Amino acid sequence: MTTKPQMKLTAFCHPPGHWRMPGAAPTDMDFAEVTHLARTAERGLFDMLFFQDSAAVAPAYYLSGGKAEALAEAARCVRLEPLTLLAALATVTTHLGLVATATTTYNDPFNIARKFATIDHISNGRAGWNLVTSQHVDEALNFSQNAHMDHALRYERAQEFYDVVTGLWDSWEDDAIIRDRASGRYIEPSKLHVLKHEGKHFKVHGPLNVARSPQGHPIVAQAGSSDPGRELAARTADVVFTAQVDLDEAREFYNDVKTRMLKYGRDPDHLKIMPGIRYVLGATQAEAQAKYDMMVAEASEEGALASVQRLAGGLDLRQFDLDGPLPDLPPSNAAKARQKMLIDLARRENLSIRELGRRFTFSLGHKVFIGTPVGLVDFMEEWFAEGVADGFTMLSPYFPGPLEDVVDFVVPELQRRGLFRTEYDGKTLRENLGIPYRQHRAAFQQT
Repeated sequence: MTTKPQMKLTAFCHPPGHWRMPGAAPTDMDFAEVTHLARTAERGLFDMLFFQDSAAVAPAYYLSGGKAEALAEAARCVRLEPLTLLAALATVTTHLGLVATATTTYNDPFNIARKFATIDHISNGRAGWNLVTSQHVDEALNFSQNAHMDHALRYERAQEFYDVVTGLWDSWEDDAIIRDRASGRYIEPSKLHVLKHEGKHFKVHGPLNVARSPQGHPIVAQAGSSDPGRELAARTADVVFTAQVDLDEAREFYNDVKTRMLKYGRDPDHLKIMPGIRYVLGATQAEAQAKYDMMVAEASEEGALASVQRLAGGLDLRQFDLDGPLPDLPPSNAAKARQKMLIDLARRENLSIRELGRRFTFSLGHKVFIGTPVGLVDFMEEWFAEGVADGFTMLSPYFPGPLEDVVDFVVPELQRRGLFRTEYDGKTLRENLGIPYRQHRAAFQQT
């Protein structure tokens, strides 16, 4: 009997952009609300709960020249530090994968290796690191820098950062900690490996002072879609969170990244590509459309413009007619792939700067679905059957109602069609994703 391939699901969690919607609850500083979201996602058998992060307040603050008034309506200007949050959520969940963003541009490898390995132990093998290079120029100002590091250099640094972190995760072999009372030996010295890394960006001796984690290595996720981002994903990632808005675009990205994996000797099945869906659900199409229209209309002029301005490559869009077309933009040092999405959307739908701001503020650059739960499942099944996605990242416009609707109405329909699990496949995040345990590098060095 042939079993259908099963899609993977991630719940994307961030402070609610549409906090004024009826029933919207705060998830920025309220741990009880975040706990409810985690338990809801676990009830829906989701693979992961993913926390996006930025080491700065909303970009509108910097784009306005540091005027606090620009933050008046910015719901995403405060948030809990996500690694601390993952450790706490590990104690109130049992199967759900817990993934958070940590930038390679404004962190050090030893600290990142230690924190994620610790969370993997606390959660019994459910931790994941979303490796990013930082999109926002404003983060630089919080780390003793006057300008954001160049895009190409950020990715070069990220490659070495990954090598150091994974090298530190291999400091100890699986059975290096023996705790032998009879001999008095706590470790087996021959199974300790000292990194002694010296590279262009980092000098890290090691070893890591955390034993090897339950997954071997925590899951590594990646979210860049530029050419350097795709290369980094092909070499390093177990999961890719990405943004494509049509089938052909999704197919090109999927095939390109999976093909690149081959030159690194990696099995393409060991990378799960999960495009984001920004969804609005209703019992009818009209009800869903009314919710969407309400959310788009509530965006402030300043907030909507800021979402476009941060990707404008330094060009001040306020000097142009906001009801006119988007001008040609210089290259962005923030997020090159997101800037291309922005430009493509404006040109494809002939949007004014004002219209583009409102649309992009809602979509976050992702595919927007507006309709019924069955219609959403039809869309997900089409992309999955076409082989352009291994699963999806569900981006709720606010919490908790939309995520509850996915768990209560979308997941059962996916299960009815044989596209999604009816129970968790394993205990660790790797087991649930169908990605093998990460063997210690010493296993590959033995002859």
